[in-house]
Amino acid sequence: MTLHKVISPFGLCAVLFVGQVQAHGLWTEQRRGAIEVVYGHGAEDDAFDAKKISSAWAYDVAGKQIPVTVQRLADHARLQPLKPPAAVAVVLDNGAWSQTPDKQWINQGRSQVPTSVHSLHTYKFSLAIYREGVRLPALDVLGLAIVPEVDPLKVGPGKPLPIRVLLDGKPVAGVKLIGDYRGAPHSVSAETDSEGRAQVMVRNEGLNIIAAELYVPVENDADISERGLFSSLTFVGSAHHE
Repeated sequence: MTLHKVISPFGLCAVLFVGQVQAHGLWTEQRRGAIEVVYGHGAEDDAFDAKKISSAWAYDVAGKQIPVTVQRLADHARLQPLKPPAAVAVVLDNGAWSQTPDKQWINQGRSQVPTSVHSLHTYKFSLAIYREGVRLPALDVLGLAIVPEVDPLKVGPGKPLPIRVLLDGKPVAGVKLIGDYRGAPHSVSAETDSEGRAQVMVRNEGLNIIAAELYVPVENDADISERGLFSSLTFVGSAHHE
């Protein structure tokens, strides 16, 4: 089984805009009857350039794709699938970033920033489960994916959810998982084993956001020395009944 070399999980500083001090992740939420893409950290979410949403997919219960449109608004993005989905996946390409000697970050590769002391390309990935019984397709489209090994909607709060973390479609060991990215974004709940597997406690009756982050070395690239990857898995812990 192929495992990937990674560098120091959860070091998000490289993806920050100049002057920001908080790390940011990506997930989706149902708000006002719409599926909205959220770019944030913990309980906070920020405005972002919706053009950076590079891809989105929606799936029915059988795992077949549903046509989906990305509505790019002034400060965020909204997904508009042709019909209610069982699952959605999103990619935000944050571009190349270079740090200068004075600790500032510029949204360009090192070939354009001659004084760069550190350069990387950051991506944010999100997988959301909305309906019980969904059969997920292969998720190679997500560079970093947190894949549930049982239906997360049937587990329930206070019980462990078995997951597997895939990097470029292959299991990766030593990944630290944040079990409640919104409520406790710095609290590690589990770490993947040699087969990329872990068990993460379902924390909330409402929205659960499980998150992971990796740095992956890149060789022979004029602009970057590594990729910075963030991924989230979201689902509701308990079904809502009127």
